[in-house]
Order: sequence, then structure tokens, then C-alpha cells
Amino acid sequence: MAKSIDVSVIAPPDYLDAFVAQEPASVHHVAAQRVLTDAACCGFFRHEAQRGAEIIVDNGVFDLGHALPAADLIAAARAVKAREIILPDVMRDGVATMKASDEAAREIRDLSDEFRLCVALHAADDQEWLRCYDYFASSDYVGAIALPASRRPAPEDQLCRTRWTATRYLEDHGMIEDRIVYRLLGLGRTGHLELVEQREHEWIASVDGAAPIILGAMGIAMLPGGPYEKPRTPRIENLGRIPDERFELIRRNIAVVREAAGSSVGIPEAA
Repeated sequence: MAKSIDVSVIAPPDYLDAFVAQEPASVHHVAAQRVLTDAACCGFFRHEAQRGAEIIVDNGVFDLGHALPAADLIAAARAVKAREIILPDVMRDGVATMKASDEAAREIRDLSDEFRLCVALHAADDQEWLRCYDYFASSDYVGAIALPASRRPAPEDQLCRTRWTATRYLEDHGMIEDRIVYRLLGLGRTGHLELVEQREHEWIASVDGAAPIILGAMGIAMLPGGPYEKPRTPRIENLGRIPDERFELIRRNIAVVREAAGSSVGIPEAA
């Protein structure tokens, strides 16, 4: 089995110390709007950065329906000492994603060149997926490429719908660029089980996800060997108060995800 994949756990602001803190600190994804509106959240991730974590600031489009302006993204990134900003994307639309990323990158770089810029790869079909990948892989502003999770059942041979097919294709065709950091965005329809396969690719740096928190709060255990069946779940920001008796299950779920990813990172309190 290949190298490990770093896992960034996504949790509500009230539960950052309980579930998101890392020992040793590795990588964290955080939404820019949380950093700008929640002083405790900002302080937590700034402290993690000081401990050595790589902080990645997301642009807010998934939560808000629109990306924050470039100046706000830079302010959020500086506030938590982030190294990377994820640029806006448009689900299942490669042309629109390329346009949105180009515009955001230009606006950010007009103000600052201190952050690595990450694009998310989207497409309507495989031809567009390849065009989008080639475009980003050859763009001088792109320092990282994120591959979104496969959310719905789709033909196994579709690059634009099945992430493990996409990563295998990139490796088999010698399309990995050494200068680019590659990330997985979210846990998809096979959850942590996908990570066992993705570990075969030594070039994948990290994955983020809220599934271990949400499922654990609902009383659902993530089993090391599966099966993985995710019912309809609330968004992480709508999760509400988590009962204390669910904390142990959530921590077990996080451990299962990290084990699948080959990561030995733990939660300081749990350790």
C-alpha cells in the first residue's frame, strides 16, 4: 500500500477542539466566511497553523451559493495563516468552472501572490473533463487541483462522474504534474472505502469530509470494511447540538476514515 492521505475533518464551529484538532497537525479545510464571522473559529485554525498544519481556505460558494470577493478571501487566508485558497467552481460545468477560476485567480493575484491557488475539476462529460484538466494543468496560476467526490451512482468508466476512474486514468496516462498538489474534495458515495483504493496513488495529498461527524451524530457507525450506506443527512451547518453520548462514536468514525486513508494522525484529547 502506498503513502497515506491526510484527512481534514469538517465539523461545526462548536466542536473544533473535540473532533477537528490534530496530533500531529497536518492539513485543515475551512470556509472563508466562517473565519471572517467567527472569532473562535479563526483562532482555532490560526493556532493549528502555528502548530504546523497546512490551512486551506475555501471560497464559500458551496455554502453561500456564491464565492466571496477576492479581498475577503485574502483577508480570511491571512487571518488563519493559510497557504492555499480554493477558487470558485460550477458543478458539472467545466467551461463555467474555468471561467470562474480564471476570474478569481486574476482578482486574487492582482492583490497578492502569497497563496497557492487550487481549482476544482468539473465537467458535463468526459471530453469536457479532459479539456478542463489539460487547461488547468497547463495554467501558470494553478498550484493545486481538487477532484470532487462522486456523489451519485454512475458508469464506472466515466471520468467526470467516478473519481477513482479519473485518478487511475491520470496515473495510467502519465498526466500527473509534479508542480501541482492533488486533493480529493469530500467523501463520495462509497465514503471511506474509496480511500483504500486512492492510496495507491502516491500523488494524492489530502481529503476532507464531514461524513464521520454527521453520521456519528446520527448514531451511525462507519465500519472499517463496509458496507458504506449514507442515508439522507443534514448539512453540517444545520447539524445542531451533538449529544455527549455520541462523541465516542464520532471519534471512532474519524479513526475509521483515517485508517482507510493510511493516516496515523489522531485527536489530541483522544490520544
